[in-house]
Amino acid sequence: MSEATKTPSPLLLDMKNICIEGFADERWHPIIKGVDLQLNRGEVLGLIGESGAGKSTLGKAAMGYTQPGCRITQGEVWFDGQDLAQAKTREKRAIWGTRISYVAQSAAASFNPAHRLIDQTIRASKRLSDRNEAELRRDAIELFDALNLPEPETIGQRYPHQVSGGQLQRVMTAMAMSSLPDLIIFDEPTTALDVTTQVEVLASIRNIVSQFNTAAIYITHDLAVVAQMADRIKVLRYGEEVEQADTRTMLSDPKQDYTKSLWSVRSLEKPGHASDDVLLAIENIDAAYGTAKVLHDVSIKLPRGRTVAVVGESGSGKSTAARVITGLLPQSKGSVTFDGQALPPKLSNRSKEQLRRIQMIYQMADTAMNPRQTVGQIIGRPLEFYLGLRGKEQERRVIELLEMIELDASFYDRLPDELSGGQKQRICIARALAAEPDIIICDEVTSALDQIVQEGILNLLQRLQNEFGIAYLFITHDIATVRAISDEIVVMWQGKVVEQGMKNEILSPPHPAYSELLLSSVPEMNPDWLDTLLTRREAGGEGVIKAQD
Repeated sequence: MSEATKTPSPLLLDMKNICIEGFADERWHPIIKGVDLQLNRGEVLGLIGESGAGKSTLGKAAMGYTQPGCRITQGEVWFDGQDLAQAKTREKRAIWGTRISYVAQSAAASFNPAHRLIDQTIRASKRLSDRNEAELRRDAIELFDALNLPEPETIGQRYPHQVSGGQLQRVMTAMAMSSLPDLIIFDEPTTALDVTTQVEVLASIRNIVSQFNTAAIYITHDLAVVAQMADRIKVLRYGEEVEQADTRTMLSDPKQDYTKSLWSVRSLEKPGHASDDVLLAIENIDAAYGTAKVLHDVSIKLPRGRTVAVVGESGSGKSTAARVITGLLPQSKGSVTFDGQALPPKLSNRSKEQLRRIQMIYQMADTAMNPRQTVGQIIGRPLEFYLGLRGKEQERRVIELLEMIELDASFYDRLPDELSGGQKQRICIARALAAEPDIIICDEVTSALDQIVQEGILNLLQRLQNEFGIAYLFITHDIATVRAISDEIVVMWQGKVVEQGMKNEILSPPHPAYSELLLSSVPEMNPDWLDTLLTRREAGGEGVIKAQD
C-alpha cells in the first residue's frame, strides 16, 4: 500500500448531499435525494432498505461511479482527500480494484467466461504490486482457503461456468480482497450462499476488515446478517435516509416507523400438509457433468399442489436435480415421471405441452434475461409461445402479471439494467407464471429480495398454489423460507439425499449431524450471534461434517 494509506486521518469517505438521477420513460427520475454518508477507516457501515431504495446506487456512488443511464447531479464524494464526483475517469480507474473494491450482487454477470478464476482474481493485484505472479497466486489460494472454497489449491484453474453460484460469489469476494483495498463495497455478498458457507464467509470478511483496518459499506436486505457485520446502520427508503445509528441502538430502539416495520416483518408459518397424490417423481437418479458424478441415487417426490423444499450447501446437488427434472441435464440412471408418464431425459425430446407444464425460475436473474429485451417482451414471449397470445391481448396479460408480482404497467418498456436486483427476480417469476404451469421449480427465487418483498412474493406463491393447485419444488438455502412455504423438506449433501420428510418432522429435534449444522447456521437478530456460534463451534468441534455412508 502507499504511504498515504498507512498514516491517514480516521475519516476515509465523506459523501455530501448526494443526488443521483436515472433516465427512464424518456425523462430523468430522482433515485438518491440528498444523502450524506461518512465512513472511517476500519469501520463497517450497513446500508439497508427495501428493493429499489437506492442502496446499490449509493454504494456505487462511493466509488464515484454510476451505472449507464444514471448521473450524479449534485454533491461531493471525498475519498481520502480526492473528490471522486469530479474526478476524471482515468483517475478513478487508477483506484478502482486497488484502493476501492466492489463485490457485486450477481457474481455470474461479473466474470469473464473465457478466463480462469485465479487469473481474474489476481488481475488487480498485478496492476498494483511489484511482486511476482507466483506470490500473487499463493495469496489468492490463501484467500480461497479462508473463504472456505473447496480444493483451494486447484479451484482457481476452473472457468466461471465450472463452479456453483455460491462458489463464484466467494471467488469474487477473494478478488475484491486480493489487493488489500482501503474500502470495499459489499453488495449483497452472501445472497447466493447457503447458511453454513455464509457463516464462514461472514467471519472471513470480518477478520480481513479488522486485520487490515479496511473500511466497508455492507449493502444487504438481510437484517440478521447486517447485525453481525456493521458498526453502524443507515436505513434508506425511496432514495432518502430514514435514520442512522450504531447497530445495537438501531436493533434495540429504532426511532422511525418505517425502520420498526422492517424489524417486525414476520416469517410466514405455513403448516405442512401431506399428500399421496404424486405429480412428479424422480427415482434413483444418477447424473454427472462429464466424468464428474454429481447426483448419487437421488429420489424425490413432489405431490400435486404441494411444496417440497430442497435444502443443502452450495454444491450439494440441489440445482443439478432441478436440471435433470427440466431435461437440461439428462440422467445417467433412474427415471423422471410426471403426471403418470415417463419424461424423456432430453429437453429436445419433450413436447411443448410437457415444457409448458414444468417451468423454472433461476437463481441468477441477471443471466436469466436477455438484456436487450424489454420487460414486456420477456414476459410476452411465453404467452405467445405456449398460449398464442399476441398484440393487445398479450399486453393486457403482461400487465396483469406485473400487478400480480407487485409491479405496474410503467415497467412494461423497461430493460433489465433499469431494474433493481429484486425487481429483476420478480420479472423472472412473472415469466414462469405466464405459461400457466402445473409445477414451478424455484431456484433461490427470494434470495435477492428484501424481507418485505420476500413476504409479498411468498404470499403470492401461496395464493397461486391455493387457487390453481400449482406445485413448487423450492430450492433454497434460506431456512426461514423453508419454514414459510414448504410442506415437505429434502436435505441434500454431496449429491445424496440424507434426510427427507414432513416439515415439522425435519425441523424438530433431534437432528442428524448435517441437518443440525444447517439449522444452527441461520443468523439471528443479535449482534453477538456470530461470535457466540464461532466460539461454540471452536470449543466443541461443531460444523465439521464427515462423509456419511
